[in-house]
Parts: sequence; structure tokens; C-alpha cells
Amino acid sequence: MLTLDELRDDVAAGRVDSVLLAIVDMQGRLQGKRLSARYFLAEVLEHAAEGCDYLLAVDIDMNTVGGYSMSSWDRGYGDFVMRPDLDTLRRVPWQEGTAMLMADVVWENGTGVPVSPRQILRGQIARLTERGLAAYVGTELEFVVYNDSYESAWGKAYRDLSPANLYNVDYSLLGGARVEPLLRRIRLGMEGAGMYVESAKGECNLGQHEIAFRYAEALTTCDNHTIYKNGAKEIAAQQGMSITFMAKPNQREGNSCHIHISLRDTGGGPVMAGDGPHGLSKTGEHFIAGQLAALRELTLMYAPNINSYKRYVEGSFAPTAVKWGVDNRTCSMRLVGHGHSLRVENRVPGGDVNPYLAVSALIAAGLHGVDNELPLEEPYGGNAYSSGADRVPGTLRDALALWQGSKIAKAALGEEVVEHYANNARVELAAFDAAVTDWELFRGFERM
Repeated sequence: MLTLDELRDDVAAGRVDSVLLAIVDMQGRLQGKRLSARYFLAEVLEHAAEGCDYLLAVDIDMNTVGGYSMSSWDRGYGDFVMRPDLDTLRRVPWQEGTAMLMADVVWENGTGVPVSPRQILRGQIARLTERGLAAYVGTELEFVVYNDSYESAWGKAYRDLSPANLYNVDYSLLGGARVEPLLRRIRLGMEGAGMYVESAKGECNLGQHEIAFRYAEALTTCDNHTIYKNGAKEIAAQQGMSITFMAKPNQREGNSCHIHISLRDTGGGPVMAGDGPHGLSKTGEHFIAGQLAALRELTLMYAPNINSYKRYVEGSFAPTAVKWGVDNRTCSMRLVGHGHSLRVENRVPGGDVNPYLAVSALIAAGLHGVDNELPLEEPYGGNAYSSGADRVPGTLRDALALWQGSKIAKAALGEEVVEHYANNARVELAAFDAAVTDWELFRGFERM
């Protein structure tokens, strides 16, 4: 990480000439401006920068779409302000002479933009702070590596791509070594950008891998997650390769993003751990009970896309049952660790998740359980796929209906946020419903 004085020294010495100012959009992507370092220090540092407010009101193709109250043709698609967050200032080792930092999105009068993912998470962190609590989070983001460049993959219509491994390399050191030149560049790049890399390992799908990072305070983890995801793609592209974080890029195992969360008090002491069953405190029990009670209603925050729901296949290590268990990977919620490290892992999100939204939902669900002192059911010890429990919503349409009717979401996040992200889901569903897919062509071109 960089201090402001260090940045000034780097700019004066010619080591840094560009500064990236980034916000996070609804899809969890980095958007923003590439500024000359001299201009950043002279103007943007004090006066911030501006960006079109449609950045939080477009689809994944950056098309302007209707249904958003904050941004539209009728409102003129004006600007909002991108206010630099100096706590996130860092070098970008994989881009020459470049530093970057995150920005919070505010209106011209200084008020926050409620639907901004970073603002939503800040709101949930504030709710924890009011109760003398803090959330610590770790995300485990899987991806598939291809030997094809992004341009080549596009040109092939994403067919007949060459995965970096041709067999299951889960935990295989030999399989990981085949991709180590790329994985090492990513790991060292992220270390140089101020992150604490723990490990890398192979996964089950062909060419699938995971790089794990040290847990941190919730906002820091989400910032690091987003920068890493963007940076990994950039580094892969520099090597003529490609990486996908799609939840389900093919018929094999999907890309998960298991999210671990624990609570601490203002002194840094563990809050979820205690002398109750399974090492839980009463607060820990209520927190997990809230996750279960709210999971179906908040799934839209964990699985935001049509493709997200293709992961939920029995026996795939992606959960289908709303159950919790002690170190049970068949459940949606898995309790792991002991004492200070005791935490709950939400296994519902995929690699396409927006971490700010997912962590906001985790906090909102947990506080729903804590505030209402919800009792925790017994942990499930068997195969949760065959438990007969309530199911994780199976489609985006199902998740949208639950989200729109959720009193928990409206109370914790606000009706403006609920409607904004409901509209995003409606836009995606309308686009998908209008598309003619390869599946339809192969089924019907000749035979129907």
C-alpha cells in the first residue's frame, strides 16, 4: 500500500505517471478514469472527479436501460462525484508506472448514492459498528484458465477452447506447475498491490484454479477481491491467455466464491466463539440462524446472473439445501475453525458474485438473527443434498420474486436498493428471454 507522501515521491522521481481512480459497478467490475499522476495530485485529490451516473444503471454490455429512478434519459444522465479513498492507494505492479485507488460515489451535494455497492456495504458496516461489532471476511474465488486469448475466445464464440489443464488437478502440485508462470505473476502482482496472498491450488474443472488471500475487515476484503479479479484478467491477457470467473462456464464443476465471515468486538475479541455447542456463543448461534432464515430471500445478492443458478447441481459441491453443518461441504452454510478463527462459510456465491453486495447480505442476515435472537436448528451431519430441506432458489426468476417480497432486505438495505437491484435482474431476464440460444438451434433447426 502507498501513503500519499510516497505517491508524491514516486511521481516526482518519475516512477509513477498514471493513477487509476476506480468505482465498483452493479456487476462488481472496476470502472473509472486513468488520470495523469500530476493532475491527480494537483486537482482530483482535493476536488475529486466526475463520472456519468449511468455507470450504476446499465446492463453488462453497458447499454442504457429503463427502470432506474436514479439515472435515465428523463433525468439527463448527469454526473456523480467519485471521491478518492486514500486508504486504498496502492501500486499496480502489472501496469508500468501506475498506482490506483478506490473511490466512493456521492452526489454533487455530498450525499451518498444509496445503490452504489460500496455505499451499501458501508451502511451494513455502520449497523455493526452501532452494536460494537466488526465483520472480518475472506473470499475464495475460483477461475478457469484457457490457453486462448480473450480475443481468440471471442472469435471462436467460446467453443473448442483449450483449458490450461486437460484433467482434474484438484490439489495436484504437478497440475498447478503447468500453470505456475501465470499463477506466480498473479500472486506476486497482488502482493505488490498490498494484498496478503496465502496459497494457490488446483481445482476440479479442467484448467480450474484458486488463489487464496488472508482475511481482512469486510470493506478491505471486498476492495482487494475486486482489484484482484480485474488484475488477474489483465495479467492473463498480457500472457496471451484468458481467465473466466463465470459461475458455470461449462457442464463440469462451476466456479465458486465461498465467503467466510466472523464477528469481533471493538477490542478485536471473537464474538461468534463461546462455550456453547460446537464452540459457538449465543451471538454466533443467532448469527447463523439469521443466515438460514434470510438465505432464500437474499440469494439475488449471492447469485446475480442467469448463469449463477446453473451451479446448483446435486453432488457438485455447490449447495442446493438451506442447511448448516459443522465442516459439512454439502450444506449452504458451513461452520469451520475454532476459537478466534471460528467462522461461517456461505457456499452459495459463485465466481460472478459482486462481493460488496454479498457481504452486505451476509451482515444483514446475521443481524436479523442477532436482533431477533433467532434459535439455531441442529447442524446437519449427513448429505444435505438429500435432506429434504428448503432449496436454494433454482433460477434468477425465483430469486427475484423472493428478493422483491423480502421484508428483511427492505428493512436492512432500504426499498431503493431493493428496487434498483430488482430492476437489474428484470433487465437480465428480459434479455435472456429474447435471446435465441445455441441449444434451441441444435434442438430445432432441422428436427422441428
